[in-house]
Amino acid sequence: MTHAGTWWNFLHRAGSCTLILLDPFQLRIFCGSVSVFPGGSTMDETVAEFIRRTVLKIPRHEIKMMLQKWGFLSDAQLKTLNFHQIKDNISQEVVQLCEENSADIKEAAALDIVYNHIYQNKRMWSVYQMKKTGEELECFDITDFKKKFKRRLRSALKNVTITFKEYEDNAIWIRVAWGTPYKKPNQYKPSYVVYHSQTPYAFISASILKSNLPLLCQALIVASSYHDIREMELRSHSLNSLKDIVFKRYSQNFQTHTPKPLQGRNVEPENADTRIVEENRSEKERIHRLNQEVFGSGPQPKLEFAQYRLETMFKSDPKMDVLDKKEPFRCLVKFSSPHLLESLKSLAPAGMADAPLSPLLTCIPHKARNYFKIREKKGLYPESFVSP
Repeated sequence: MTHAGTWWNFLHRAGSCTLILLDPFQLRIFCGSVSVFPGGSTMDETVAEFIRRTVLKIPRHEIKMMLQKWGFLSDAQLKTLNFHQIKDNISQEVVQLCEENSADIKEAAALDIVYNHIYQNKRMWSVYQMKKTGEELECFDITDFKKKFKRRLRSALKNVTITFKEYEDNAIWIRVAWGTPYKKPNQYKPSYVVYHSQTPYAFISASILKSNLPLLCQALIVASSYHDIREMELRSHSLNSLKDIVFKRYSQNFQTHTPKPLQGRNVEPENADTRIVEENRSEKERIHRLNQEVFGSGPQPKLEFAQYRLETMFKSDPKMDVLDKKEPFRCLVKFSSPHLLESLKSLAPAGMADAPLSPLLTCIPHKARNYFKIREKKGLYPESFVSP
């Protein structure tokens, strides 16, 4: 009997299976949630679907590079792939190779880490700072860190998928897919943690399941031998910019030479008053100098917004008879831009704002925060605001 006849009889007896003909020489059978091959290899169908969807998210011209970084498929297998066809066909071929290698959820999660490492700006990241009770320094052991992290998290919730990947900048990427006591982990809504060993900072991109965030933080401080953790008021899509701010690295991009005075940008008319020309030149140089003092001459960290929440008292002039008593005045002000700090830096030179800008705007990278609360200052000057 032919292979096709043998498998057809098997399907006829099984009753609940579906036959998919990939080519004249290979059959794939889906029985429940397992893909069965005549060669004997099996792979959970949810894993196959997750890998397929992950490949579909990747731009076609980057799929080969992404699979190479993943490292699960051999070079010989990668050479069999046709990367010039439509992505849906590429994804099916990748799944077929993964089935031949009997891929499991660990390999699928590793591919997701590679994808999110390259496209990290698609996620929103928050900065967390950990603290120790003393100043003692311990030698960091990555193996011990992983064991403690898994043990702590799984003691609270059994149905979790935990995957680690180390990168060259001492960054440990942790992916956690959350389940419930009665459901398997949802691989499509994981949380991500990027922890730099020997530093008190962690960068977390949480899933929509906010209730699991305390478990994640608790596992992190136990594994890293800290005693407390708090969220800093600093968030952005740009993970590298957040690192530049908290590690004080952005100032290293500043130029070391003294910038030349602004010249030749505006050609003055021949009959212009020399006093006005000199005044304009002096004003431009003043603005340029103040801008350099505040922002430096290098590129700014990339933040998309800054938010200011006012929690002050509304005070009216008694003569205007607006309010007889002081009332709470609450207001939320949000500045948004694809590159907020660069936009702020350009305001004064463009003549759209006076120089220097308000410290409430220029202090963002120095105070490592883009969320502020402005309250009444208690003391001798009750009508003034508290700087963040």
